[in-house]
Amino acid sequence: MNDDERWVHPYGTAAEGGFQVSITDAVDGWRHTSLRVAALDPGGRVDLVTGGDELIVVPLSGDCGVTVTDHAGERHEARLAGRESVFAGPADVAYVPREASLTVTNTGGAPAKVALCGARAAKLAAPLPFRHVRAAEVPVELRGAGRASREVRNFGVPRVLDADSIIACEVITPAGNWSSYPPHKHDEERDGVETELEEIYYFEVRADGGAPPGADPVGYQRVYGTPERPIDVLAEVRSGDVVLVPHGWHGPAMAPPGYDLYYLNVMAGPGPVRAWLICDDPAHGWVRDSWTQQEVDRRLPIGGSR
Repeated sequence: MNDDERWVHPYGTAAEGGFQVSITDAVDGWRHTSLRVAALDPGGRVDLVTGGDELIVVPLSGDCGVTVTDHAGERHEARLAGRESVFAGPADVAYVPREASLTVTNTGGAPAKVALCGARAAKLAAPLPFRHVRAAEVPVELRGAGRASREVRNFGVPRVLDADSIIACEVITPAGNWSSYPPHKHDEERDGVETELEEIYYFEVRADGGAPPGADPVGYQRVYGTPERPIDVLAEVRSGDVVLVPHGWHGPAMAPPGYDLYYLNVMAGPGPVRAWLICDDPAHGWVRDSWTQQEVDRRLPIGGSR
């Protein structure tokens, strides 16, 4: 039986309050991560109390201001330099610790969209400090080669951002390419080999240029399981859609010819170590070796690095 109905959330179907996307532990079977996306008119704002979660604020489009009062009552403010769209390069982000209150305000003169990526923060004894990560500090990685080339913006990975549990990044896949490939999984704790992480994929799609009126940008995402832990997702995705990966092999994420694909990944799990350790599907892992004979797609990085 196909599991799209359970794990795929088209834009607007998981709305709550001022958020057009709201994925939390209110979703059956979801425990460790969250994602909220808000569309803000100029001067518009959203407020949130983090409770036991830590957050990363990511402007998807436009500029925003962040005001945080942390667990000690200290106030922090930052203006996050945004971008025209997710395809225009990295943006500033802000790390917000648990036990804090947060206000995000659209500080620009045009509509803005902001994502609040979250994870249950239970590994460390005390909350970490607030941090403003500027776009120039975000490492841009070109991963894969040939038709498996993609761009990864690593703003929320362990070597870049200190955090309790959350791991987050953005991936840009040029039209006609595959990413999240070879299919891989991270759903078991195996010391030094694999970490147990549930994962959120939030998508945006655009025509890559020259598209006629009425073009319908679209992408595809695959998730499949093992006989012991089955899952079967094959989703057609558009801007604002979310696919949840509780376990199993996931990939490829496919950008059809004509349409560039973006996704925001949010990961966390119950294990004692914050690390992204994966294993490839043995049937497809050999593909990595083929990349040594291919060039990285020359369209990358899309939007450049700053």
